[in-house]
Amino acid sequence: MSKRVALALAPEARGYDHGPHHPLRPARVLLTWDLIRAYGITARENVDEVTAGVATDGEIALVHTEEFIDATKRAGHGESGDWWRFGYGPGDNPIFPDMHEAASAVVGASIEAARVVLEGRAEHAFNAAGGLHHAMPSRASGFCVYDDPAVAIAWLLDQGVERVAYVDVDVHHGDGPQAIFYDEPRVLTVSIHESGRYLFPGTGFEDERGSGEAEGTKVNVPLPPQTGDREWLEAFRENVPRRVIEFHPDVLVTQLGCDTHVTDPLAHLELTTAAYREAAKLLHELAHEAAGGRWVATGGGGYQWARVVPRAWTIYFAEMAGAELADQVPPEWVHRAEEEAGHPVPATLSD
Repeated sequence: MSKRVALALAPEARGYDHGPHHPLRPARVLLTWDLIRAYGITARENVDEVTAGVATDGEIALVHTEEFIDATKRAGHGESGDWWRFGYGPGDNPIFPDMHEAASAVVGASIEAARVVLEGRAEHAFNAAGGLHHAMPSRASGFCVYDDPAVAIAWLLDQGVERVAYVDVDVHHGDGPQAIFYDEPRVLTVSIHESGRYLFPGTGFEDERGSGEAEGTKVNVPLPPQTGDREWLEAFRENVPRRVIEFHPDVLVTQLGCDTHVTDPLAHLELTTAAYREAAKLLHELAHEAAGGRWVATGGGGYQWARVVPRAWTIYFAEMAGAELADQVPPEWVHRAEEEAGHPVPATLSD
Protein backbone atom coordinates (compact mmCIF):
# COMPACT_ATOMS: atom_id res chain seq x y z
CA MET A 1 0.00 0.00 0.00
CA SER A 2 1.31 3.44 -0.87
CA LYS A 3 2.19 5.49 2.17
CA ARG A 4 0.25 8.60 1.16
CA VAL A 5 -1.93 9.30 -1.88
CA ALA A 6 -3.58 12.61 -2.78
CA LEU A 7 -6.70 13.38 -4.77
CA ALA A 8 -6.22 16.94 -6.03
CA LEU A 9 -9.54 18.76 -6.26
CA ALA A 10 -10.22 21.82 -8.38
CA PRO A 11 -13.76 22.97 -7.51
CA GLU A 12 -13.60 25.91 -9.91
CA ALA A 13 -12.85 23.48 -12.74
CA ARG A 14 -16.57 22.74 -12.99
CA GLY A 15 -16.66 26.01 -14.92
CA TYR A 16 -14.48 24.47 -17.65
CA ASP A 17 -17.50 24.01 -19.86
CA HIS A 18 -17.51 24.51 -23.64
CA GLY A 19 -21.30 24.20 -23.69
CA PRO A 20 -24.07 21.59 -23.42
CA HIS A 21 -23.44 20.11 -26.87
CA HIS A 22 -19.67 19.85 -26.55
CA PRO A 23 -18.21 16.36 -25.93
CA LEU A 24 -15.92 17.49 -23.08
CA ARG A 25 -18.41 17.61 -20.23
CA PRO A 26 -17.40 18.82 -16.75
CA ALA A 27 -19.80 16.25 -15.27
CA ARG A 28 -17.30 13.51 -16.10
CA VAL A 29 -14.90 14.93 -13.49
CA LEU A 30 -17.61 15.56 -10.90
CA LEU A 31 -18.95 12.02 -11.34
CA THR A 32 -15.41 10.65 -10.98
CA TRP A 33 -14.92 12.40 -7.65
CA ASP A 34 -18.30 11.11 -6.53
CA LEU A 35 -17.54 7.51 -7.52
CA ILE A 36 -14.16 7.57 -5.80
CA ARG A 37 -15.93 8.69 -2.64
CA ALA A 38 -18.81 6.23 -3.10
CA TYR A 39 -16.29 3.40 -3.09
CA GLY A 40 -14.85 4.76 0.16
CA ILE A 41 -11.38 5.34 -1.26
CA THR A 42 -11.04 8.85 0.18
CA ALA A 43 -11.93 7.48 3.63
CA ARG A 44 -8.85 5.28 3.66
CA GLU A 45 -6.17 6.29 6.13
CA ASN A 46 -3.53 6.72 3.41
CA VAL A 47 -5.64 9.04 1.20
CA ASP A 48 -5.94 12.81 1.41
CA GLU A 49 -8.22 15.12 -0.52
CA VAL A 50 -6.28 18.27 -1.37
CA THR A 51 -8.14 21.36 -2.57
CA ALA A 52 -5.90 23.18 -5.03
CA GLY A 53 -5.57 26.87 -5.64
CA VAL A 54 -5.80 28.56 -9.01
CA ALA A 55 -2.55 28.73 -11.00
CA THR A 56 -0.98 32.17 -11.24
CA ASP A 57 -0.29 33.85 -14.56
CA GLY A 58 3.40 33.37 -13.86
CA GLU A 59 2.97 29.64 -13.43
CA ILE A 60 0.94 29.35 -16.63
CA ALA A 61 3.63 31.43 -18.39
CA LEU A 62 6.14 28.66 -17.72
CA VAL A 63 4.62 27.17 -20.88
CA HIS A 64 2.23 29.69 -22.46
CA THR A 65 2.93 33.12 -23.93
CA GLU A 66 1.73 36.25 -22.18
CA GLU A 67 -0.14 37.26 -25.34
CA PHE A 68 -2.07 33.98 -25.31
CA ILE A 69 -2.91 34.26 -21.61
CA ASP A 70 -4.17 37.82 -22.14
CA ALA A 71 -6.25 36.74 -25.15
CA THR A 72 -7.78 33.90 -23.13
CA LYS A 73 -8.77 36.29 -20.35
CA ARG A 74 -10.28 38.84 -22.71
CA ALA A 75 -12.15 36.29 -24.82
CA GLY A 76 -13.65 34.67 -21.72
CA HIS A 77 -14.73 38.06 -20.40
CA GLY A 78 -16.75 38.75 -23.55
CA GLU A 79 -14.41 41.16 -25.32
CA SER A 80 -14.34 41.11 -29.10
CA GLY A 81 -11.13 40.28 -30.92
CA ASP A 82 -9.50 38.06 -33.51
CA TRP A 83 -9.55 35.13 -31.10
CA TRP A 84 -9.33 32.63 -33.96
CA ARG A 85 -5.60 33.43 -34.06
CA PHE A 86 -5.35 31.75 -30.69
CA GLY A 87 -7.42 28.69 -31.60
CA TYR A 88 -10.75 29.94 -30.24
CA GLY A 89 -14.07 29.93 -32.04
CA PRO A 90 -16.74 27.55 -33.34
CA GLY A 91 -15.74 23.88 -33.36
CA ASP A 92 -13.32 22.27 -30.94
CA ASN A 93 -12.58 25.31 -28.77
CA PRO A 94 -15.63 27.55 -28.41
CA ILE A 95 -15.22 30.50 -26.08
CA PHE A 96 -17.00 30.18 -22.73
CA PRO A 97 -17.42 32.58 -19.80
CA ASP A 98 -14.45 32.98 -17.43
CA MET A 99 -12.40 30.65 -19.61
CA HIS A 100 -9.07 31.75 -18.14
CA GLU A 101 -10.26 31.31 -14.57
CA ALA A 102 -11.60 27.80 -15.15
CA ALA A 103 -8.52 26.69 -17.09
CA SER A 104 -6.28 28.20 -14.40
CA ALA A 105 -8.06 26.05 -11.82
CA VAL A 106 -7.28 22.93 -13.85
CA VAL A 107 -3.62 23.94 -14.08
CA GLY A 108 -3.56 24.77 -10.38
CA ALA A 109 -4.70 21.27 -9.48
CA SER A 110 -1.98 19.68 -11.62
CA ILE A 111 0.63 21.92 -9.99
CA GLU A 112 -0.74 21.03 -6.55
CA ALA A 113 -0.52 17.33 -7.42
CA ALA A 114 3.11 17.89 -8.43
CA ARG A 115 3.77 19.93 -5.28
CA VAL A 116 2.54 17.34 -2.79
CA VAL A 117 4.58 14.65 -4.53
CA LEU A 118 7.73 16.79 -4.74
CA GLU A 119 7.44 17.79 -1.08
CA GLY A 120 6.95 14.19 0.00
CA ARG A 121 3.44 14.74 1.36
CA ALA A 122 2.22 12.03 -1.01
CA GLU A 123 3.85 9.39 -3.15
CA HIS A 124 1.13 9.57 -5.78
CA ALA A 125 -1.34 12.34 -6.65
CA PHE A 126 -4.18 12.50 -9.17
CA ASN A 127 -5.92 15.47 -10.79
CA ALA A 128 -8.93 14.08 -12.68
CA ALA A 129 -9.73 17.51 -14.13
CA GLY A 130 -6.35 17.70 -15.84
CA GLY A 131 -4.74 16.10 -18.85
CA LEU A 132 -5.49 18.87 -21.36
CA HIS A 133 -2.55 17.84 -23.50
CA HIS A 134 -3.26 19.45 -26.89
CA ALA A 135 -2.83 23.13 -25.96
CA MET A 136 0.25 24.79 -27.41
CA PRO A 137 2.20 27.77 -26.04
CA SER A 138 0.16 30.33 -27.99
CA ARG A 139 -2.87 28.38 -29.15
CA ALA A 140 -5.79 26.38 -27.78
CA SER A 141 -6.35 23.05 -29.47
CA GLY A 142 -8.41 19.89 -29.17
CA PHE A 143 -10.74 21.10 -26.36
CA CYS A 144 -7.67 22.27 -24.38
CA VAL A 145 -7.09 25.87 -23.23
CA TYR A 146 -3.94 25.55 -21.10
CA ASP A 147 -1.66 22.51 -21.20
CA ASP A 148 -1.74 21.54 -17.52
CA PRO A 149 0.52 18.45 -17.79
CA ALA A 150 3.18 20.53 -19.54
CA VAL A 151 2.88 23.31 -16.96
CA ALA A 152 3.23 20.78 -14.12
CA ILE A 153 6.35 19.36 -15.77
CA ALA A 154 7.81 22.84 -16.32
CA TRP A 155 7.00 23.69 -12.70
CA LEU A 156 8.85 20.57 -11.50
CA LEU A 157 11.89 21.51 -13.58
CA ASP A 158 11.72 25.06 -12.21
CA GLN A 159 11.79 23.63 -8.69
CA GLY A 160 15.05 21.84 -9.44
CA VAL A 161 13.84 18.40 -10.54
CA GLU A 162 16.44 17.08 -12.97
CA ARG A 163 14.47 14.59 -15.07
CA VAL A 164 10.75 14.02 -15.68
CA ALA A 165 9.18 11.16 -17.63
CA TYR A 166 5.76 11.79 -19.16
CA VAL A 167 3.62 8.84 -20.28
CA ASP A 168 0.42 9.53 -22.21
CA VAL A 169 -2.14 6.74 -22.76
CA ASP A 170 -4.87 8.91 -24.31
CA VAL A 171 -6.20 7.71 -27.67
CA HIS A 172 -4.93 10.98 -29.19
CA HIS A 173 -1.23 11.74 -29.49
CA GLY A 174 0.17 13.81 -26.61
CA ASP A 175 1.28 16.50 -29.03
CA GLY A 176 1.38 19.41 -26.59
CA PRO A 177 3.99 18.10 -24.13
CA GLN A 178 6.00 16.62 -26.99
CA ALA A 179 6.12 19.93 -28.87
CA ILE A 180 6.74 22.04 -25.78
CA PHE A 181 9.68 19.89 -24.64
CA TYR A 182 10.88 18.75 -28.08
CA ASP A 183 14.39 20.13 -27.53
CA GLU A 184 14.45 19.59 -23.75
CA PRO A 185 16.64 16.59 -22.81
CA ARG A 186 15.42 16.63 -19.21
CA VAL A 187 11.93 15.50 -20.30
CA LEU A 188 11.08 12.11 -21.77
CA THR A 189 7.69 11.95 -23.46
CA VAL A 190 6.13 8.59 -24.34
CA SER A 191 2.76 8.52 -26.09
CA ILE A 192 0.83 5.39 -27.05
CA HIS A 193 -2.16 6.32 -29.20
CA GLU A 194 -4.21 5.68 -32.30
CA SER A 195 -2.11 6.56 -35.33
CA GLY A 196 -2.27 10.12 -36.60
CA ARG A 197 -2.99 8.66 -40.02
CA TYR A 198 -6.54 8.13 -38.81
CA LEU A 199 -7.08 10.51 -35.91
CA PHE A 200 -6.55 14.05 -34.63
CA PRO A 201 -4.03 15.67 -34.22
CA GLY A 202 -2.33 13.88 -37.10
CA THR A 203 1.03 13.62 -35.35
CA GLY A 204 2.83 11.12 -33.14
CA PHE A 205 4.84 9.04 -35.60
CA GLU A 206 7.94 7.02 -34.75
CA ASP A 207 10.30 9.48 -36.46
CA GLU A 208 9.31 12.28 -34.06
CA ARG A 209 12.21 11.74 -31.67
CA GLY A 210 13.18 15.16 -30.33
CA SER A 211 15.86 17.57 -31.52
CA GLY A 212 19.37 18.53 -30.55
CA GLU A 213 20.46 17.15 -27.21
CA ALA A 214 16.90 15.87 -26.70
CA GLU A 215 16.97 13.54 -29.70
CA GLY A 216 15.70 10.13 -28.62
CA THR A 217 13.77 11.47 -25.63
CA LYS A 218 10.49 11.68 -27.53
CA VAL A 219 8.89 8.28 -28.10
CA ASN A 220 5.70 7.47 -30.00
CA VAL A 221 3.78 4.22 -30.29
CA PRO A 222 1.08 4.73 -32.95
CA LEU A 223 -1.48 1.94 -33.20
CA PRO A 224 -3.98 1.03 -35.93
CA PRO A 225 -7.75 1.37 -35.50
CA GLN A 226 -9.51 -1.57 -33.85
CA THR A 227 -6.56 -2.33 -31.58
CA GLY A 228 -7.96 -4.18 -28.57
CA ASP A 229 -6.83 -4.96 -25.02
CA ARG A 230 -4.31 -7.69 -25.82
CA GLU A 231 -2.54 -5.81 -28.61
CA TRP A 232 -2.57 -2.50 -26.73
CA LEU A 233 -1.11 -4.02 -23.57
CA GLU A 234 1.52 -5.87 -25.59
CA ALA A 235 2.58 -2.60 -27.25
CA PHE A 236 2.65 -0.87 -23.88
CA ARG A 237 4.79 -3.54 -22.22
CA GLU A 238 7.21 -3.64 -25.15
CA ASN A 239 7.77 0.10 -25.34
CA VAL A 240 6.91 2.05 -22.22
CA PRO A 241 8.59 0.52 -19.13
CA ARG A 242 11.98 0.04 -20.75
CA ARG A 243 12.19 3.60 -22.05
CA VAL A 244 11.12 5.12 -18.75
CA ILE A 245 13.45 2.96 -16.64
CA GLU A 246 16.42 3.75 -18.90
CA PHE A 247 15.71 7.48 -18.52
CA HIS A 248 15.98 7.37 -14.68
CA PRO A 249 13.36 10.07 -14.00
CA ASP A 250 12.93 11.79 -10.66
CA VAL A 251 9.16 12.00 -11.21
CA LEU A 252 6.71 10.11 -13.41
CA VAL A 253 3.86 12.21 -14.86
CA THR A 254 1.02 10.41 -16.65
CA GLN A 255 -1.99 11.43 -18.70
CA LEU A 256 -4.75 8.82 -18.27
CA GLY A 257 -7.15 9.54 -21.10
CA CYS A 258 -9.76 6.78 -21.45
CA ASP A 259 -11.06 7.65 -24.90
CA THR A 260 -9.40 4.39 -25.95
CA HIS A 261 -12.57 2.59 -24.83
CA VAL A 262 -14.42 0.55 -27.43
CA THR A 263 -17.56 2.67 -26.98
CA ASP A 264 -15.89 6.08 -27.21
CA PRO A 265 -17.54 8.09 -30.00
CA LEU A 266 -14.47 10.07 -31.10
CA ALA A 267 -11.91 7.34 -31.84
CA HIS A 268 -11.44 3.79 -33.05
CA LEU A 269 -9.52 1.71 -30.50
CA GLU A 270 -11.33 -1.13 -28.74
CA LEU A 271 -10.12 -1.27 -25.15
CA THR A 272 -12.22 -2.33 -22.18
CA THR A 273 -11.86 -1.47 -18.51
CA ALA A 274 -9.79 -4.66 -18.13
CA ALA A 275 -6.99 -2.87 -19.99
CA TYR A 276 -7.25 0.07 -17.60
CA ARG A 277 -6.86 -2.23 -14.60
CA GLU A 278 -3.70 -3.70 -16.10
CA ALA A 279 -2.33 -0.33 -17.26
CA ALA A 280 -2.86 1.06 -13.76
CA LYS A 281 -0.83 -1.79 -12.25
CA LEU A 282 1.93 -1.39 -14.82
CA LEU A 283 2.18 2.37 -14.26
CA HIS A 284 2.13 1.91 -10.49
CA GLU A 285 4.98 -0.60 -10.68
CA LEU A 286 6.83 1.71 -13.06
CA ALA A 287 6.51 4.68 -10.71
CA HIS A 288 8.18 2.71 -7.92
CA GLU A 289 10.81 1.03 -10.08
CA ALA A 290 11.84 4.07 -12.12
CA ALA A 291 10.95 7.18 -10.07
CA GLY A 292 11.12 6.22 -6.41
CA GLY A 293 7.33 6.08 -6.26
CA ARG A 294 6.86 9.73 -7.26
CA TRP A 295 3.82 9.66 -9.55
CA VAL A 296 1.73 12.64 -10.70
CA ALA A 297 -1.34 11.63 -12.72
CA THR A 298 -3.93 13.61 -14.62
CA GLY A 299 -7.15 12.73 -16.39
CA GLY A 300 -7.48 13.40 -20.09
CA GLY A 301 -9.83 12.47 -22.90
CA GLY A 302 -12.95 10.36 -22.54
CA TYR A 303 -16.29 11.17 -24.11
CA GLN A 304 -18.48 8.46 -22.67
CA TRP A 305 -18.58 10.90 -19.79
CA ALA A 306 -21.04 8.97 -17.58
CA ARG A 307 -20.69 5.38 -18.79
CA VAL A 308 -16.89 5.04 -18.92
CA VAL A 309 -14.83 7.95 -17.60
CA PRO A 310 -15.71 7.78 -13.88
CA ARG A 311 -15.23 4.02 -13.76
CA ALA A 312 -11.90 4.18 -15.61
CA TRP A 313 -10.41 6.89 -13.43
CA THR A 314 -11.71 5.30 -10.23
CA ILE A 315 -9.88 2.13 -11.28
CA TYR A 316 -6.66 4.13 -11.69
CA PHE A 317 -7.01 5.98 -8.40
CA ALA A 318 -7.86 2.78 -6.53
CA GLU A 319 -4.64 1.25 -7.82
CA MET A 320 -2.71 4.31 -6.59
CA ALA A 321 -4.29 3.99 -3.15
CA GLY A 322 -3.98 0.21 -2.91
CA ALA A 323 -7.76 -0.18 -2.66
CA GLU A 324 -9.54 -3.35 -3.75
CA LEU A 325 -12.79 -2.50 -5.52
CA ALA A 326 -15.91 -4.62 -5.72
CA ASP A 327 -16.97 -5.09 -9.32
CA GLN A 328 -20.49 -3.97 -8.42
CA VAL A 329 -20.63 -0.17 -8.64
CA PRO A 330 -22.34 1.44 -5.62
CA PRO A 331 -26.05 1.65 -6.54
CA GLU A 332 -26.49 5.18 -5.21
CA TRP A 333 -23.81 6.38 -7.61
CA VAL A 334 -25.38 4.53 -10.54
CA HIS A 335 -28.70 6.19 -9.77
CA ARG A 336 -27.14 9.64 -9.64
CA ALA A 337 -25.14 9.09 -12.85
CA GLU A 338 -28.22 7.86 -14.71
CA GLU A 339 -30.20 10.89 -13.58
CA GLU A 340 -27.39 13.16 -14.79
CA ALA A 341 -26.93 11.36 -18.11
CA GLY A 342 -30.53 10.50 -18.93
CA HIS A 343 -29.58 6.97 -20.00
CA PRO A 344 -28.46 3.70 -18.36
CA VAL A 345 -25.00 3.48 -16.84
CA PRO A 346 -23.12 0.20 -16.27
CA ALA A 347 -23.57 -1.21 -12.77
CA THR A 348 -20.22 -3.02 -12.80
CA LEU A 349 -16.63 -1.92 -13.36
CA SER A 350 -16.07 -4.61 -15.97
CA ASP A 351 -16.74 -4.07 -19.68
